Amino acid sequence: MHSFQYGTTSFSYTVELQEKRKDIAISVSLDEGIKVRAPIGIEPTHLETILYKKAPWIIKKKNELDEIGVPAKPKEFVSGEKFPYLGRNYKLKVHRFENIQKSTLSFRQGRFIAEIPAEMSDCEKENELKLSFKEWYTLHGSKKVEERLQIYCPKMLLEPSNFVIKEQQKRWGSCASDGAIYLNWRIMMAPMAIIDYVLVHELAHLKYQDHSPEYWRFVRSILPDYEHRKDWLRVNGPLLTLI
Repeated sequence: MHSFQYGTTSFSYTVELQEKRKDIAISVSLDEGIKVRAPIGIEPTHLETILYKKAPWIIKKKNELDEIGVPAKPKEFVSGEKFPYLGRNYKLKVHRFENIQKSTLSFRQGRFIAEIPAEMSDCEKENELKLSFKEWYTLHGSKKVEERLQIYCPKMLLEPSNFVIKEQQKRWGSCASDGAIYLNWRIMMAPMAIIDYVLVHELAHLKYQDHSPEYWRFVRSILPDYEHRKDWLRVNGPLLTLI
């Protein structure tokens, strides 16, 4: 671990030296903190010069992460635990049965109902139900997004070639060169206003491939308060997870 001083602010960072790297890349994240990826043999003075130039950006990113607060706790998949869907939390009820071989998950009467084999261990239960929740969010999320596409496609005069809800590690959504739109299944935990923002964000990329001023003006014409929604996702997005 290394440290750097910028004015009255000091911060710690790690350095990863990479053989094939030719430039310096700096990232700021919740899981890795401040990380510098640099070529092998880089001069310490050169690295310090880069850090000094990037310090305002690093501090800004770090302050943004500090707003997020306590990271989400891993789900235990036990009765009484709450799981979000479309911005509302619903309790889970777990039932164990002797005469079933496979776990199932359903949503009835305002709660999630899990039915699992009586002999299933807690570790197996967590793995099974984590997968079941992902599948549930994906299935029901696809239906919900179809409804929202019927609203926004006519407004934006745009139509994706396809849309898919799937696992995405670091993105809430993406737009492929063939016109297909992909959304992260975890976004289905967020309020509908936030889902709409991600959907409009990706639909807009069918018209603009970058984040130019024209792109953001187009997004604002559809969602005048998109900045508020974008900021909500930045702060609360890390909490939308099963871990």
